[in-house]
Amino acid sequence: MKTRHLILIGIIPFLLSVVSLFLGRYHAHPKEVLLTFTQLFTQGGTNVGIQSATVVLQLRLPRIIAAAFVGAGLAVSGAAFQGVFHNPLVNSGLLGVSSGAGFGAALAIILFQASWATYPFAFVFGLIAVAASYWVARIYKTVPTIMLVLGGTIISSIFNALVSLLKFVADTDRQLPAIVYWLMGSLSSVAYKDFWALIPIGMGILILIGFSWKVNVLSMGDKEAQTMGVDVIQTKAIIIVGATLATAGAVCMAGVVGWVGLVIPHIGRMVAGNDNRKLIPLSISLGAAFMILIDTLSRTIIESEIPLGILTSLVGAPFFIYLIKKTKGGGWR
Repeated sequence: MKTRHLILIGIIPFLLSVVSLFLGRYHAHPKEVLLTFTQLFTQGGTNVGIQSATVVLQLRLPRIIAAAFVGAGLAVSGAAFQGVFHNPLVNSGLLGVSSGAGFGAALAIILFQASWATYPFAFVFGLIAVAASYWVARIYKTVPTIMLVLGGTIISSIFNALVSLLKFVADTDRQLPAIVYWLMGSLSSVAYKDFWALIPIGMGILILIGFSWKVNVLSMGDKEAQTMGVDVIQTKAIIIVGATLATAGAVCMAGVVGWVGLVIPHIGRMVAGNDNRKLIPLSISLGAAFMILIDTLSRTIIESEIPLGILTSLVGAPFFIYLIKKTKGGGWR
């Protein structure tokens, strides 16, 4: 793939972000949207209504930035996990981080009934779920790939059961609807004060970019990686930590959003091949663009906002069928 094509794909998220600023349920004239940014950079040189400025700067801009980071984090984590575990069907929630974060958010809603606690609780329990998956995988004193995947499945099942328990005991008027809505995914409540969650996402992305060539080596198999001088256990641990940070940050901010970490890496593989040095940066760009598009659709299609998880499933599942038919399973090899 030529460099100019990669550059073009890289600027797609920025173009979609600009378009998304002009779209939304709350009316803001296109001229006022432009003037709002002019005012921002000219320090009050233009006259813009406070309503338009609020809509653009306080409602649309923070969720566009959050959507870009969430999509990039989920997509790059999926690409890294697929390479490390030699499995094209794993996604960013492989080690139970989504289930753990869902439990943390539900617990925060029941205990505090306030949104400030939801993000930190979701983030912490997402990390706890991954640590528990790793602990389960250590039963045989080593951490083979199959045991790690099995540990993630077990821990996910436990946290899913705990979420069901919390939904059972939750108040049906306020708590239960809040839990269900959070689990379906949304960026409607994101504000600048929640941007701390972008830090772990950014850290995870940087780690995975730095180790992208080692994902290439690990994707050939553990024995081959060892013969090439790679410390397999240590490298896997660092990549898993990076992917976990990116996924936990994304899930605590947007809720449980499926298919992004599964579909986007496959699209990137169709474009750039299996070389993770190209695939991982490409997945970041495509994931960010996909999530900005989905978030824009969620707040513009109908009068009320559609949860992100519904749209990603409706778009992702049929598109994954198309990818399977298009590549005939050869895209991974």
